[in-house]
Formats: sequence, structure tokens, C-alpha cells
Amino acid sequence: MVPGASYALAPVTMAHYKAADSKREQFRRYLEKSGVLDTLTKVLVALYEEPEKPNSALDFLKHHLGAATPENPEIELLRLELAEMKEKYEATIEENKKLKAKLAQYEPPQEEKRAE
Repeated sequence: MVPGASYALAPVTMAHYKAADSKREQFRRYLEKSGVLDTLTKVLVALYEEPEKPNSALDFLKHHLGAATPENPEIELLRLELAEMKEKYEATIEENKKLKAKLAQYEPPQEEKRAE
């Protein structure tokens, strides 16, 4: 602050409070519609009803919130696709080994090639 300077504070009006309350209410409705409030309430109730409280309430919340979310269908499709690709990869590796063995029957050994 500068000595001798006067600072005017902006007056806080009722309209300012109403706007903030309106934003809070909109956010609360958003959380309610999306199921966040219900999910948080269920997890907090589970923590409250836990006979032996965990050492870390935050870890409890993280664990239960992670378990409470449904599996994204896209993730499941990607897992299935990954499993398919792994099978195809293994089959290709096996086929490659067989073809190399077959090719080795028709190629002269490396020592004979050098003698030529």
C-alpha cells in the first residue's frame, strides 16, 4: 500500500449475492442431475456406517468412487479388440516360425553359401 493513498472498496450489493447464489444453485442442480450428489452421498454413508474407520478416508472415497462408476462401453470394446490383436499376433509369430523352418529346408546352409 502507498502511504497517503486512499483505496475505495467496491460496494457489495444484493444483486452480487443473488448472482453468486444463482450460480451455486445452477451448479447444485447440475451435480444433482448428473448423479454426483447421489453417488457422493452413498459413499459417505458407507464410510459413516463402516464399523472400523479406515486410516485414510480419502483412500476409502477413491476406492469406492472408482468402484461405483460404470464401465465405459468404449473401454470394454478396446479390451476385446486388444485381446483379438494379441491372438492374431501370437498366430502370426507361430506362422512365421513355421515358414522360417520350411524355408530353411530349401536354402543351403550358411557355410555352403560362403564356399561358392
